[in-house]
Amino acid sequence: MVSPGGAPADKTGADSLEARGPVGRTGIFVKRVYDPPAADDGERLLVDRLWPRGLSKERAQLAGWRRDLAPSDALRRWFGHDPARWAVFRERYRAELAAAGKGEDLRVLAERGRTERITLLFAAADPNHNNAVALKQFLDEIGAGE
Repeated sequence: MVSPGGAPADKTGADSLEARGPVGRTGIFVKRVYDPPAADDGERLLVDRLWPRGLSKERAQLAGWRRDLAPSDALRRWFGHDPARWAVFRERYRAELAAAGKGEDLRVLAERGRTERITLLFAAADPNHNNAVALKQFLDEIGAGE
């Protein structure tokens, strides 16, 4: 399987970090919040429910913290970043966002990604199985459908 960026995707459908988009272009990207901020990150949005351990607000250099787009504590704990639960996690996460009425927020973010560079930040150690990756996939689907 090959991702849209041309890099091989893993068996779960998650692309590698390198395949998530060329540097300097507009779009929605994901990055670990502990990685140093870069000039081409664009708008940096933390999309985790919990603040990352040991990270100061100054070092994070966030434009915003979208806790409202993070999965519930119960779903986050159930998932536990277990790749075997990835597909079900994505389904449940999408359902939570819909039930919370976040459709319009997602549509607006996807639309902004067409003209701006937005980086969704996550704290999880697994770069391929986390809520930011799932959220990016949802936003890409919304953007493709418009």
